Amino acid sequence: MIASACFGDVTCERELAGALVGRYGWNTLACQIVNPGLRYWFTPDRSAVVGFVEAGSAWVAAGEPVGPPAHVVAAAEAFAAAAARRRRRVIYFGAQASLAERLGASLPLARLAIGAQPVWDPRDWPPLVARTASLRAQIGRARNKGVVVAPLPAERAAQHPEVRQCLTAWLATRGLPPMSFLVTPDVLAAPAGRRVFVACREGVIVAYLVATPVPARQGWLVEQIVRGQHAPNGVSELLIDAAMRALAAEGARWLTLGLTPLAQVSGAHAPEPPPAVRLLLGLLRAWGGRFYNFAGLEAFRARLHPQAWEPVYLLSYESRTSLATLYAVAGAFGGVAPPLFVGRALLRALR
Repeated sequence: MIASACFGDVTCERELAGALVGRYGWNTLACQIVNPGLRYWFTPDRSAVVGFVEAGSAWVAAGEPVGPPAHVVAAAEAFAAAAARRRRRVIYFGAQASLAERLGASLPLARLAIGAQPVWDPRDWPPLVARTASLRAQIGRARNKGVVVAPLPAERAAQHPEVRQCLTAWLATRGLPPMSFLVTPDVLAAPAGRRVFVACREGVIVAYLVATPVPARQGWLVEQIVRGQHAPNGVSELLIDAAMRALAAEGARWLTLGLTPLAQVSGAHAPEPPPAVRLLLGLLRAWGGRFYNFAGLEAFRARLHPQAWEPVYLLSYESRTSLATLYAVAGAFGGVAPPLFVGRALLRALR
């Protein structure tokens, strides 16, 4: 039983959420609920938690409720009821097929495919590299430039000046202003449980990779690959190669690079969205490349030959996904009203 005295204390709530994640975290985004900026809702018996942000009249949840598998649907329904009492509605961003099917059996639920995540068994990575010349070539390019990858404790990485310099340089190349919710740039602000691999050239850190555990799947999410200004070609592949081999040696059975937004290889099973939503998503993929390279990200991950692509969904309690739901999700990620965020993005592009 969790002491009720903890509630209202954000640090204490985050620790309690982290304990539940460590025991029951199955969804890819589970460990990300301990990132700064999220709020927490717990079931009355404190056996399950939802990490969420408030965006307008919606509570946008990260992934799925985290708790005993048999209680996840009940927790989701209780969370929706708690939101309704406050005249809020619930949206799940990053849910997977199992929750979508179980929730949809009892309540009206709109399911929108928002992309897919590539997955591997790290134990199968070495033979994959051995038979894939293109992968070996990219890894070799970085090694030929003198790049060496080594693990660095996450607590040390969080304070390391060269890691901070890489992050600053990387953010300067992004087309969008810094975002929040599940894409907080400074994930090492909560280093506990994370693994960091750094790529060094001539003794200087030029890139790094952050892996976050997905405990219930004996797996890991590669949450970030950050390239500094002087990172050579092939350094991302070299970091992934080092992480795959090290995590496999420690018993990992599953690894993903996370959501590939609007991926066209998802194999998702979802009803056709309303025409306005379909048009908006099509325009975003076609014209959003100035701010976020959807096609390039999908192509890069496909070149790593994932063993499968798992569909990822946006779930909302309505008959069909509405523009209001997409607006709320945009507000959650932007941290401000979407028109203001778009204005900032355009100003950044002009600069």
